Amino acid sequence: MDDEEKGSVERLFLPSLVFSYFATSPLAVLVSLLLIDIGNTFNVSVGVMGQINTLYSIVAVVFALLMGVLSVRFKHKSLLLVGLMLICTSALGCLLALDFNAMLVSYSLSGLGWAMVSPMVVTLIGEHCPLEKRANAIGWSFAGGALAWVVGAPIVALIAGLGGWRLALIDFVIPILVVSLLLGFIGLPSTSRSHQPIVDGKTYLRSFESVFSNRSATACLVGDVLRSAAFVAVYLYAASFVRQRFLVSRDFASIVILGAALCYTLGSLVGGRLVNRSGRKPSTVLTALLAGIFTISYAYVPNLWFSLSLIFVAAWFFGMVASASNTLTLEQVPEFRGTMMSIDTAAMNLGSALGTVLGGFVLLSFDYEGLGAALGLTGVAAAIVFHFLTIDPTCKRD
Repeated sequence: MDDEEKGSVERLFLPSLVFSYFATSPLAVLVSLLLIDIGNTFNVSVGVMGQINTLYSIVAVVFALLMGVLSVRFKHKSLLLVGLMLICTSALGCLLALDFNAMLVSYSLSGLGWAMVSPMVVTLIGEHCPLEKRANAIGWSFAGGALAWVVGAPIVALIAGLGGWRLALIDFVIPILVVSLLLGFIGLPSTSRSHQPIVDGKTYLRSFESVFSNRSATACLVGDVLRSAAFVAVYLYAASFVRQRFLVSRDFASIVILGAALCYTLGSLVGGRLVNRSGRKPSTVLTALLAGIFTISYAYVPNLWFSLSLIFVAAWFFGMVASASNTLTLEQVPEFRGTMMSIDTAAMNLGSALGTVLGGFVLLSFDYEGLGAALGLTGVAAAIVFHFLTIDPTCKRD
């Protein structure tokens, strides 16, 4: 690689990763926003149609664990590009689906793709960015994923209003994925500093053993399960809370989702800067604690605007803790960053699933106050785990 080509790759490195993370979300935005329309297309109820998200989550958890092995054997750039191709294939499959079963299988492919792209974005940052720049790069990457919801929701709604949900796939989702593939191919370095060309079964086992025998690394995984469970109270249940508690319209509730996504985006960016000033562990502990506290509080406020403010502040701190905790987790097992971040991806999906189940159960028995308290306390528990059981390997003293 000559100097000019190398300089071009360096300039496009972070934009390529940010856009890759952005590209993982438009299909999920479309399904979330137009679930009723898609169900009507295949003559199934919303409840049945929603099971495509269940299969998506299961596939993502299982394959994220498999990625712990693949990341040791294959180049991280190649894995990221294959992940983007799988999401693109998933979108094409959804476009061509003739019945519910075809849609179910097609959409589940995007779970495979997300389980490949998400950990490889963070792993590539750990490999190619200097230590002092990693937090900011991770913050921008997570902001890119959240920004897809801010930008994608109105665009998908507009296109679907003109020609249905399949047109939104053709005019928005698939072009975004194609551009991300081209940008990733051009802008990401092909070399891998930690890639091991010769591996065997012992290497794979050692990669997992290195993670699970490390108390701090395991604690980071537990903390991420708990904080992901807490976040469910904002991204899944907050809009329903506003609609049922304050009797607002569906359009108003969609604005709540956009506002929360924007706050999460900004929080991700600020979180990267906070890490550089305060350190990985202190930033993670503080933001997880505040995210949990504000999640608890929003359901107990009788005023609409005050409650909305608390939801947005909670989303802000969830964006911050996403950046902070990923910078902390990334440094736990430097020799096997790909394995560490792949297992962490599985942990976050598991946390989302647990939060959904716990939230639904508590909601039936104790209304939204119980839901806010139960899920908010998981955020507080995450802060406790991060504080007492993790260390920052980049610091001499914690």
